[in-house]
Amino acid sequence: MKVKHSIRLLCECMKIHHSVYYYHKNHTTNQYKEENIKLDKEIMEIYAESKRRYGSPKIQRKLENKGIKVSQKRVARRMKILGIRSIVMKKFNHAGNKKVDDTNKINLLEQNFKAEAPKEKWVGDITYIYTKEIGWTYLAIVMDLYDLKVIGYAYGKHMTAELVIQALNNAVCTRGIKEGLIFHSDLGSQYTSNSYEELLKTLNIKHSYSKKGYPYDNASMESFNAILKKEEVNQKSYVRFEEARLAIFEFIESWYNSIIFIKKCKKMCLNT
Repeated sequence: MKVKHSIRLLCECMKIHHSVYYYHKNHTTNQYKEENIKLDKEIMEIYAESKRRYGSPKIQRKLENKGIKVSQKRVARRMKILGIRSIVMKKFNHAGNKKVDDTNKINLLEQNFKAEAPKEKWVGDITYIYTKEIGWTYLAIVMDLYDLKVIGYAYGKHMTAELVIQALNNAVCTRGIKEGLIFHSDLGSQYTSNSYEELLKTLNIKHSYSKKGYPYDNASMESFNAILKKEEVNQKSYVRFEEARLAIFEFIESWYNSIIFIKKCKKMCLNT
């Protein structure tokens, strides 16, 4: 029709001015562009709620939970355009005592990190946190493999046996113990100290050990440390010890354990 008749003539037949035609022709709605605008808004909301911690994989899963079907690659592209990204993990190797005695130190877990009930398998570790005030500080963690919840922790200025003892005592107060409980750790001097081993014996807790220089034997704990560093510690610059203490408390109690609790509730709902 356009070949046989001019636009002006067609517009006259339709009783509209030809300028109206050209306006709508040049201002057609771009559906893909509008979808990206809506998607960008959702991405920014999730990113802000995560305190800038989430990257494209987690954001994509959050979008799916909200009923928004989108690929992880597309989320990554939109994040790049928006100029946002998750915090990159900084690698750090702390100079410590590499000499360990693994005599009669048995690995009872053997990389089986599944627990059928609470108070069945616990894991622990120490991680390093830097402050401008005093330099390196230390966080001892105890996690229950049943729900991956941090059930005990202690933060201090010195990496001592007392620090890991405090973390274990806090875990016992929080969750309690039962017969057959296994506690797994590395071969660090704090965990193999006489005072710590005696405490485990008193509580009737079996001690399981990772092999020397083999982090895969405590993968769940290593995973938590990586999340803590990536999503909290490495995006901050702590000046004072107390500032870092409050930040760690908030991350564990208000962020990490809350997410673990939500995941547990969802799993229970799906199983009912």
